[in-house]
Amino acid sequence: MEEESRPLLSTEHMGESSTDSLDVKTKRPFHVEPRNIVDVNDPQERISAEAAILNSRVHYYGRLTGSSDRLLSPPNHVIPTPEEIYVYSPLGTAFKVSGSDHASKNPSIVTIFAIWNTMMGTSILSMPWGMKQAGFTLGIIIIILVGLLMLYCCYIVLKSPKTIPHLDTSDWEFPDVCKFYFGKFGQWSSLFFSMVSIIGAMVVYWVLMSNFLYNTGQFIFNYSHNVNISDSVFGTNGSEKVICPHPYPDPGKNYSVSMMYLGSRGNDSSDGSSFEHYWNKTGTIPLYLILLLLPLLCFRSASFFARFTFLGTISVVYLIVLVTVKTAHLGFHLEFHWIESTQFFVPEFRKFFPQLTGVLTLAFFIHNCIITLMKSNKNQEKNVRDLSVAYLLVGVTYLYVGVLIFGSFPAPPLFKECIEPNFLDNFPSSDVMVFVARFFLLFQMITVYPLLGYLVRVQIMSQIFGNLYPSFCHVFVLNVLIVGAGVLMAMFYPNIGSIIRYSGATCGLALVFVFPALVHMISQKRQGRLRWPSALFHSMLILLGIANLVAQFFM
Repeated sequence: MEEESRPLLSTEHMGESSTDSLDVKTKRPFHVEPRNIVDVNDPQERISAEAAILNSRVHYYGRLTGSSDRLLSPPNHVIPTPEEIYVYSPLGTAFKVSGSDHASKNPSIVTIFAIWNTMMGTSILSMPWGMKQAGFTLGIIIIILVGLLMLYCCYIVLKSPKTIPHLDTSDWEFPDVCKFYFGKFGQWSSLFFSMVSIIGAMVVYWVLMSNFLYNTGQFIFNYSHNVNISDSVFGTNGSEKVICPHPYPDPGKNYSVSMMYLGSRGNDSSDGSSFEHYWNKTGTIPLYLILLLLPLLCFRSASFFARFTFLGTISVVYLIVLVTVKTAHLGFHLEFHWIESTQFFVPEFRKFFPQLTGVLTLAFFIHNCIITLMKSNKNQEKNVRDLSVAYLLVGVTYLYVGVLIFGSFPAPPLFKECIEPNFLDNFPSSDVMVFVARFFLLFQMITVYPLLGYLVRVQIMSQIFGNLYPSFCHVFVLNVLIVGAGVLMAMFYPNIGSIIRYSGATCGLALVFVFPALVHMISQKRQGRLRWPSALFHSMLILLGIANLVAQFFM
């Protein structure tokens, strides 16, 4: 028994000559007879004679390492290379290790911008609208405060696996922590709210792709037919044309839902031509996208689309350049009225501010993958600093876009109420810079959408069926449901601001406020370190999450 419990490759008597190629931890594989060597991404069983011979060699030399003679240590050609290391399970199945730990570590600057790039999404297009709903001054305050709260809750999530004693939590994610503290309820509820955030993002993507595809086609049609729409725009400001697609007769009233999307459907212009009959923003374009995206969702692997994730960074950088150029041409148009609205300007403090908090909950949301992102950080002791810097960059980016677009929107002659949930809609389809932005965003979203669908499929299918791809029919039905939700919203309720705030407040209730706060209080109580100020503060976080969700239904 003592001999069998001895490690196969002892490191006590190995010289440097036999350990240069491998990390110490990877030279101690657990041994069983290898019947079924598989790859993580390729679960098909196969017998590998080469793997069996390799394992026998390691097993043989492992028995010799008990000798004091260093000459009997395994030579380099016997010790497996990193790509040949397998982790064996007691059931005889072995999974291939991707490589040594140090090979995938990133410096802090790479980790920071990875978080920034992951967090930057479609919410940036709604920041000016959110500031309009809250008021300019209150909007700035809310972005700062919500960013700080989201950062603190993300810090709790990041530290949560380390609060569990006597267990190896190095490979745990936050759903595993929720399962440990709350059982099956924590596991399934965290999965549900994570799906809400991802599917909500996919619905927003479908609405935006319909919008961008329509405006791209409109630009090409007008350019090829020499159509001049300068006289049909609602309002302009000098040489920079800025439009108000849905005029607001009463600036003191909230028109974000009723007037914008229930009372005005279809294209911005309707001259009865055959082109606009077949190229309709809410009538036909959402259906055309089905032909392109539904087959892409059914791919067994989404690795091809992962190569285009860099387009997200390019799109955000271009948006920042676009905002800067437009602001320089338009100038600032601000008047400060603290409570009452005027004909062209909104007050600094408005009762619709929960709409901005709902948008920000999703805009700052990265809690369901922050542990994975931080595992690749080379300097683990600097995780908190790097996370804080990443949140600072995200907050500055949101403030930059929101403040500049809101401040430069030409009021007069237009109302500040004209700012759309997608601020690109405030520029006509003939604008070349905006056309480029829409085209890049359209291509980016077409490549990201299958990745999001793959994440939904993996999490749902693995939890319900225990298989990532149970059958084509299972995957097809799931994809039809997801696509159907996007099509319906794009046709009947294409308000990305409201979709973002509802999904953000819903997923944020559990994964941002409730679960992190409860996990922190329970772990502190078990350690005997919970004090009433901490309990009061974290209870207030839970109440804020509930209030944030409830308020969305009264705006």
